[in-house]
Amino acid sequence: MIRILFFLVVVFALGLGFAWLADRPGDMIVTFNGYQYGVSLMVAAVAVTAIVAAVMILWWLTKSIWNSPYTIARYFRVRQRDRGYQALSTGMIAAGAGDGALARKMNKQAAKLIRSDQEPLIHLLDAQTSLLEGDHEAARGKFEAMLDDPEMRLLGLRGLYLEAERLGDKAVARHYAGRAADIAPQLTWAADSTIEEKVERGDWDDALKLVDAQKSTRRVEPADANRRRSVLLTAKAMSILDTDLAGAKVVAIEANRLRPDFAPAALIAAKVLFRQDDIRKGSKLLETAWKAEPHPEIAELYVHARPGDAVLDRLARAKKLQSLKQNHPESSLAVARAALDAGEYRLAREEAEAAIRMQPREGAYLVLADIEEAETGDQGKVRQLLSKAVRAPRDPAWVADGFVSEHWAPASPVTGRLDAFEWRVPMERLGQMIEQDEPVRERPSIAAPEMPVSDAEDVVDLVPEPVADTSAGSAPVETKPKPDKKPKLAAVPAEKDAADLDKVPSAAAIAPDIDVAQEPDEEQLPRLPDDPGVEPDETAEQTQRRFRLF
Repeated sequence: MIRILFFLVVVFALGLGFAWLADRPGDMIVTFNGYQYGVSLMVAAVAVTAIVAAVMILWWLTKSIWNSPYTIARYFRVRQRDRGYQALSTGMIAAGAGDGALARKMNKQAAKLIRSDQEPLIHLLDAQTSLLEGDHEAARGKFEAMLDDPEMRLLGLRGLYLEAERLGDKAVARHYAGRAADIAPQLTWAADSTIEEKVERGDWDDALKLVDAQKSTRRVEPADANRRRSVLLTAKAMSILDTDLAGAKVVAIEANRLRPDFAPAALIAAKVLFRQDDIRKGSKLLETAWKAEPHPEIAELYVHARPGDAVLDRLARAKKLQSLKQNHPESSLAVARAALDAGEYRLAREEAEAAIRMQPREGAYLVLADIEEAETGDQGKVRQLLSKAVRAPRDPAWVADGFVSEHWAPASPVTGRLDAFEWRVPMERLGQMIEQDEPVRERPSIAAPEMPVSDAEDVVDLVPEPVADTSAGSAPVETKPKPDKKPKLAAVPAEKDAADLDKVPSAAAIAPDIDVAQEPDEEQLPRLPDDPGVEPDETAEQTQRRFRLF
């Protein structure tokens, strides 16, 4: 567009110039070799313009002829390069789609049309094709050859890293990841693997340096970098707490500053401050973390901040925590435990029951069982609460990749992933809860021993469906056979009927105190002195199933 405008401006300027000369006529006389040549000014201007144009055209023509071999060669070279890039593009698409045969064909074609030193992607296509063909040894050789090229070095390290991961050689994979992280710390795969290695070795300082290098590249979100740094600082403070209290304080305070709501950071910082008798500041850190997310370890450390406190002082501190986060099960459980230690059973029971109402779970029932045992000693009630605790959902715990731990750790013990632990309810009991909700299926009965058969239609049911009371000598009720549900005994010869039937115990003989034709009442069942009995909310079907005779 600019060139067109420039051409129009030049034409317009020439037109203005010729128009100006046409309005001012004149003559131009040239003396050359004793002759005088006279022409008008307009003719002279046109002649000069024509001569200049002719010279320019002649120069362009001469230059074109002179450069024609190069121009022709460049034309064919560009055409060949375009064909090579087209083959390379088709090969990369085929490699991504898993078509190894087409990828190898396009790789050979691209290698003929494009020089590999000019286009590094040919090496990548060659390595990917080898992987598709299953020739991992050749692929590793090509990746190793890429290490000599600065432009392809990271790609070669990535390929060797994936091959080591495939072979299960974790040490070699981390070696290549470390080399890549030294060159480009912003690479997530390299940085994560290197950090996992350093965390496993307890090399917290080098791991922190790598996180800082990631943050300096500005390709990692500052929030993610601060989160990782807080985790590493917390782990470092925990590792040096018993050997370097002053250093642990600096590290722990920094970790808590980066993430004030992170319970492990608040706990380690408070522990350091409590050891230095700075109860007020340590309590403030715990209160801040408690407001964000109540945690039982925070409550335990906060209540026992001063080992010499009386039980009533601990109860007061637990109530203060409860005032910071009301209507929360952890707050109620903290007060319940402190009240149990102080002997305030009424308050402890109220808070434990409140926690159960808010979130019925294992820990709340266990606390209530401790209260019941300490206050009344009713072992039947205690066993009832313990059975509820077994069936209740589990308490929250530190979970990482399916691994449940009572204490926090900086990395997952399963995969080594940093900051993998989450405070949540484990899902392992979900399958058990689903199984409890399903209807109880009939258990397979044991096949009865074979006996001589006299008549295939005369059968006797082992467990008759409701039978009449035989205690008064009434005749037995004839039942219809059900071959699909219950095992049957074939009838014996007539002379043995009475003897064999007398050997089969009746329901009344087994349980004379229970009328099997009716549902058993709770009052008729024998019970231990400390047995609380059946819960009133249990259905009749569950009660009947519990007291089946067979």
